[in-house]
Amino acid sequence: MTTSNRVKFVVPGDDPIQIQGSPHLERLEPYGDMVVYTDRPMTLEEKLDRAKGASIILNSRGAVTWLEEALSQLPNLRMITTFGIGTDSIDLEAASNLGIVVSNQPGRTAAVVAEHIFGLMFAVAKRAAAQTAELKAGRWGRMENIFLQGKTLGIIGTGNIGTELARLANALGMNVIAWTFHPSPERAERLGVRYVELDDLLRQSDVVSLNVRLSAETTKLLRERELALMKPGSLLLNGGRGEMVDMAALVSALNSGHLAGAGLDVFDVEPLPPDHPILSCQQVVLTPHMGDQTPEGIELLNEGAVDNVIAFLEGHPQAVVTR
Repeated sequence: MTTSNRVKFVVPGDDPIQIQGSPHLERLEPYGDMVVYTDRPMTLEEKLDRAKGASIILNSRGAVTWLEEALSQLPNLRMITTFGIGTDSIDLEAASNLGIVVSNQPGRTAAVVAEHIFGLMFAVAKRAAAQTAELKAGRWGRMENIFLQGKTLGIIGTGNIGTELARLANALGMNVIAWTFHPSPERAERLGVRYVELDDLLRQSDVVSLNVRLSAETTKLLRERELALMKPGSLLLNGGRGEMVDMAALVSALNSGHLAGAGLDVFDVEPLPPDHPILSCQQVVLTPHMGDQTPEGIELLNEGAVDNVIAFLEGHPQAVVTR
């Protein structure tokens, strides 16, 4: 590739570290020149300045958003790749109108994320955070744990992560029910689940896990009404997106004792502000949107992002997301 047609790649805000120092970046050297910014842009102007002249953006952090206002000012931009399945940081309609290809990574780290959600379930059920806090405060008390074998797990969304979560739950000896937009008997048999209506899932489940994609249909999927339908003493897990739960209603359900706990990796505001009401709840286990952040998961996503870029440059774009 000659100097005149070398591509400019930009990683606009790699904080926390995702792809800095990854050997996968070396695979792009024959195609063009890479600029990696190790902190997040704080203003639209700073973001545009970083992306100026770029043909391809490797958007390693979803907190760096690409909405129409920014995309319309980047005439050279041809492609954006994400480092996960979520594309809510990108205005897909604007990208499509501007001829910008957006590629994501569906299912690449499903096993990693499902294991994290499974870990949250155990941590909440065994009161790990609350009992640790009590011991650190010098109190040797008693809290009843929750036995999970034989209990019902309700999985909302049976994509790649939900599928893996069902496999783990079945191996533990849980009864698995599920809800999806497109259920079928064949899919239920393959996954080892029983599909039910959403309200029925909420009523029957001892543990409810949110694993559906964020969309207009799933925003605030669980509000006060839906949380009230959940079994008294049940648990809620959210490894999807924070916007799918009415957080004020969740805090109320936890503080009232209706729900016995929640394990959350995602929040309605990220980073989580220090005065967020969820932090006042005792029976919660919280992680900072890091379900896929193991060494294996990070490199799988780095590899996938570079694979997406090379596929695009070689004329056969993959994992293309449409509006």
